[in-house]
Parts: sequence; C-alpha cells; structure tokens
Amino acid sequence: MKRILIPAGGVIAATGLLAAGLAGTASAASDVAKDNLATSAANANAIASFWAENNGAALKAATESNVWEKSDVAKLQSKGGSTTDTKPGSTAPIGEEKKTAAKVQNVNMPKTIGKVFFVNGKGEKKWCSATSIQSQYRNLVATAGHCVYDTGANADVMDKWVFVPGYYQGKAPWGIYVGKQAFTHYDFDVYEDYDRDYAFVTVYNGVKVDGSESSKNVSKAEWDKYTGLKDSKDVEISKEEYLKGSVDPTSTESYWVKRGSAPEATGPDFPGATVGKVEVSEGRYNRAGIGKGNGRKFGEPVTENVTANEAAAYKAKQRRNSFKYPAKVERDRRGNWTITHFFVQQWYKPGSDTKFYKTVFYIIDHKSLDAGRLGDNVGGQGFAWNQPTGKAIRVFGYPAAAHPDGNKNYTGITPKWCYGKTTKKLVGSAAKKIEEHVALKCAMTEGADGGPWLYNYSNAKRLGYVNGVTSTFNDQDGNGRVDYISSPYFDGETNTVYKAAAASWSGKVV
Repeated sequence: MKRILIPAGGVIAATGLLAAGLAGTASAASDVAKDNLATSAANANAIASFWAENNGAALKAATESNVWEKSDVAKLQSKGGSTTDTKPGSTAPIGEEKKTAAKVQNVNMPKTIGKVFFVNGKGEKKWCSATSIQSQYRNLVATAGHCVYDTGANADVMDKWVFVPGYYQGKAPWGIYVGKQAFTHYDFDVYEDYDRDYAFVTVYNGVKVDGSESSKNVSKAEWDKYTGLKDSKDVEISKEEYLKGSVDPTSTESYWVKRGSAPEATGPDFPGATVGKVEVSEGRYNRAGIGKGNGRKFGEPVTENVTANEAAAYKAKQRRNSFKYPAKVERDRRGNWTITHFFVQQWYKPGSDTKFYKTVFYIIDHKSLDAGRLGDNVGGQGFAWNQPTGKAIRVFGYPAAAHPDGNKNYTGITPKWCYGKTTKKLVGSAAKKIEEHVALKCAMTEGADGGPWLYNYSNAKRLGYVNGVTSTFNDQDGNGRVDYISSPYFDGETNTVYKAAAASWSGKVV
C-alpha cells in the first residue's frame, strides 16, 4: 500500500490534475474523490443525442484512447510488491445467477462489457473499454481512471462521457448510459498516481434515441439557462422592427435584437456604385487617392474648438475604438483645445443598404425513450479486493491500436479476451512511476484499457468478480510488441472507493 508523501511544511506544487483537483469540484473524504460529469437530466439527454444522432455517427468516428505513447510501452520491473491492507473480500455479481453450469469450449463474452466514449481536452472523440458492475441502484461502470480523467491534457474529467454495453459499429443495443458522477482514489484525482488508475462511474438510466427531433423557440434568458441541445440563427428583419426592438427588447419575447451590418464597400469602377462620406484618420486622409478603395479627399478638414473636458472625453473614446473616433485632438499655442475631423469618399455596392437582424433562439428535443437501469439490462459483475496474486484471471476489452513495431492485429470492432495467471509479485513501470501493479501475459493493445480483469469467471453465467482493470501495455521481451498488460492491485482502499460509488443513486434522463 503506497502513500503519496507531502514535503515538510505541507507545501506541494499545484500542477496538472493536482491543480484541477484543488480548484475544481473534486471532494475528498478519506481516500475517495468524486467529480460531476452530466449535471442534469437535460444535459444528459443532450449528451446521449450527441452520440446517437445521424445513426451513431459520433460513435463511429471515435478512435481508441491514446494516453500511452510508443515510448511508454516498456519492460515491467519487479519492485518486490506490497502487502494487502485488509482481509480479502468480495461482492456477488447480479444477473443470470440462476443459470446452470455447463461444460463449454468457447468463451462466452459477458453482456456487461462495452465501450466508454468521451471527448478529451483536445476535442477528440475517444473510447476505452469498461464493464457494468454490481451496485445498490444497478447503475455503476468500472473502468480505468485515465478513461475518465483527462491526464493527457492536464485537465479535469472527460466531456460527454457515456457507456455503451454491447457496442458494435455505431449500435447501442441496450441504450446509451450517460455518466453522472466519477469516483476514484484521491491520489489519482489529485496526484495522477497510476497505482490508483481505476474509476467507478454512476450512470443515468439508459437512453434510446430514435433520430427524430423538434425545436421550440424560447427567450434569450431561457436559452442561456438550458443545458441541453440548443441552437440559434440570425433572421433578417425590417428597420422598423429593429428600432422597435432596440427601444423595447421585451416587445419580442423570444428574440434578442442584433445590430444591423454596415453597407458593403466596393471600388469606384463598380457599375452603379454610390458615393458616401467616411470619417478617417489624418494619415489616411493624406493618403487618399493613392490606394484603391480609399477614395478621394472629401472637402477640407473640419476643426472645432472644444473645452478641455470635451477633449479628454473624446480621447477616452478614441482609446476604446480608434476606428469609430479617428479625429485628431490637439492643443494650440494659446492653450485652446481643438478636434479636427478628416473625411474621404467611399464607394458602396448598389443595394447594399444596412441590414437588420434578430437572433432566434431555440432548444432542440430529440425523441428519447427510457431504456431502464444498466444492471437490469445487462447484469453487473461482482467485485473482489485483496485477493492473492498468481490466480487465474480472464480479461476482456476492445484492443485497436497498433503494436509499437507498427503491426495492427486488432480492429477494435469486437471484444477480445486473454486468460492466464497474474504475476505473483507486484510490478512497476518507469513510464508512470508505477510501483504496485499486477501483470498478465496478454498481447492486447490500447483500446482495451479500462477493460475488466474477472476473477472466478463463470463461462455459463458470464459473470465473475472485477479484480482489476487494464491500465498499461508493456513489452517484456523487447521485440517492439505488447506482450504484457497490467492493472492496479485492488486493495481495501479500492473497496472504499467502490463502496462509495455503489451506494450512489443517479436516476432517469427521460
């Protein structure tokens, strides 16, 4: 059991997720940190629609997570390990418990596994692997911490986070489950400690979106407050309507009046061009006629005498907008203040009178159906902690990335599995300063990260006990290919985080 040490005096540098954790919404009670994902049902519905619309176009566009660089795929190092911190324990899975055991040769993929989709700090659509896990409200997902918290961009939680069990090529057979709250170990949330690279996320009831939508015009105030899908567009109006709205903006409840655009300037050779008078700076006035489009000087400069206060007021406006207030302000030999205005001709495109607009605000409502609770639909794996190493584990995930040598064995379209015994010693990797991981011989690549390590898996029931999640990818024999994966060791502190998440309610979206 490793602890983050704070230097004498308690002073630490606030960088990366540390700064986000201290300044953001993360709250730590003992070892548990908690952050909000979708903060309301309307927001969650908008997120589900984002991924589902256009026949799952955003889901199909996502690519596997890219937290691990090629240089990070290194050889694991034996660190001697650590001891368990409490007695071993487990929580039973839910769903399909009553199925009878049967001898089978093929591995039956669990219904609980799927992909988590999110938008990272760079605006990229990404995915990891994950599983439904047992909880009080049947609403919990287990995955890797780096599939929830944006460590790559030193930001906070990922945006638009959802879980899609049974995902296949844009299809969500049991619905889209939007994340509500992410629970992780405080040391990962604040210090990016990859020995705690796991997360438990509560999700709202599933949503099924049928693709149809309707829109409703609303006021600017309602539009600002709404957290779901919304849009706006400019509509041309008459000068009379514009002036009416300018005097009394409340006269059009659903609209905010926008200032009209200026006429479009053109050159003197444009057929039918009209001439206008434009105030310019002294420098442009003196250059008039030299550059095309500047026009010619329009009469002599106009000079007016002003008071010192008037001169100061004009200069203040000039500092804010020199294009709107280009006149020359000076004081003559007798101490009198003057403001001199300079004008040039400007040609304008025929029919390009000033236009006036109002901005129409509306909210979008996709027709969504409640798909029910996650655990009721696909079941939920059990949970185990402080288990001995060297035991048989079955790992599931959606690998997609190429090996460091460039070979790409996986597509990420269908889930894959590995089977074997975990290393008896806890191991570490220099890439993330890991000291307490367990490893398994397995060639799955990135995209499988976050996938469950299932202890005591029943092929008939498709259920077992989550005893780890894929965190790192490693090359033990140095041939440029992934041959081992690793997971944080699930101890009593992991159970503390899990229990906090498993007792948290989320609710419905629609």
